[in-house]
Amino acid sequence: MRRSPAFVSVVLILLVGMLLGACGATPTQTLPPSPTPQPSPKTGVTSSAGAIAVVDALGRTVQFAEPPKRIVVAGKSTLTIVDTLYMFPEAKERLIALVIGKQPVGDFLRFLDPTFDQKAILDVEAGPEQIAPFLPDVVVLRSSMAEKLGKALEQLSIPVVYVDLETPEQYFRGLATLGQLLGNEARAEEIQAFYQSRLDEVKNGLQGLEAGQKPRILIVQHTEQGGEVAFNVPPASWIQTTEAELAGALPIWKEAAQGGGWTVVNLEQIAAWNPDQVFVISYQSDPVQVVDKLKAERGWQTLKAVQDGQIYAFAGDIFSWDQPDPRWILGTTWLAGKVHPDRFPGLDMKEQAAEFFVQMYGMDEVLVQEQIMPLLKGSVE
Repeated sequence: MRRSPAFVSVVLILLVGMLLGACGATPTQTLPPSPTPQPSPKTGVTSSAGAIAVVDALGRTVQFAEPPKRIVVAGKSTLTIVDTLYMFPEAKERLIALVIGKQPVGDFLRFLDPTFDQKAILDVEAGPEQIAPFLPDVVVLRSSMAEKLGKALEQLSIPVVYVDLETPEQYFRGLATLGQLLGNEARAEEIQAFYQSRLDEVKNGLQGLEAGQKPRILIVQHTEQGGEVAFNVPPASWIQTTEAELAGALPIWKEAAQGGGWTVVNLEQIAAWNPDQVFVISYQSDPVQVVDKLKAERGWQTLKAVQDGQIYAFAGDIFSWDQPDPRWILGTTWLAGKVHPDRFPGLDMKEQAAEFFVQMYGMDEVLVQEQIMPLLKGSVE
């Protein structure tokens, strides 16, 4: 799938007339949350002599003469794609350019890949004219980028594979797709088995749990900009809501968050819900400090959760564990332990996290203890 040097010239000519002002992105299609996601079947088959056929998130079959060796990850919301790719050993060599956006992706990937700083970093709005000169064998995108970017790339004969990793079900399918794309289905199955074992541990711990035993919880994101504080709840279809349900809780915001993005809520609404537990996300600052500040505020002190000592800083390391990043399995396990501590009495999230980074990323145990464990944040204990 490598392009000849003449390809770049052809690309530049074609780009002159390209309609770069494409229409808005198609919303990501997510599946309803399920308490028992299962590993999906393989999404592609090896045909002959290294040739592969990959079925992506849009149900399209993409043919390759061999597993692509020059991979570009582009478009918006690439965190989960890049971090999932790096679970496969082939990613270090084959990923040549990527978007990192506002997330500190590089801070983490430098632990895994000594050549990371040699990779090209693309702007989140990078179009075909910025991507084509890298002569990619494939560009990996979220399906929401199909109209805005994917079609334009395919007009230049650049193969595109779409993966959606927003829910546990999509994550299992996306792992299978990436395993096929990299020619390493065995590794995809290993990762799936790890995730399923963690989900099974949570499910077994909640065995026999009745509806009346599920606490009403609130997962809320705290933001502060220019002195203005805002609180937001995630959509019903996003991983944060799924984590709450998998952890044996009732997400009280679900009915009020049917849109496609974070929904702003005020303290009056939070007080009306009066949740049994509150889990505070802060991407911009230390979530523990945010929680301490909220507990000192008179308005928050009226909440049942605060009075009962049931307000927590959502756990994380470099990234918060609530996001659709591979760490969502850590977030689910941690949340289950906070929601139902009596059912998970021996849960040690430091041990769980260390095992995750060793098994999923092949990190040395000493490196994990020295470099990752000190970065743990939130109410991990």
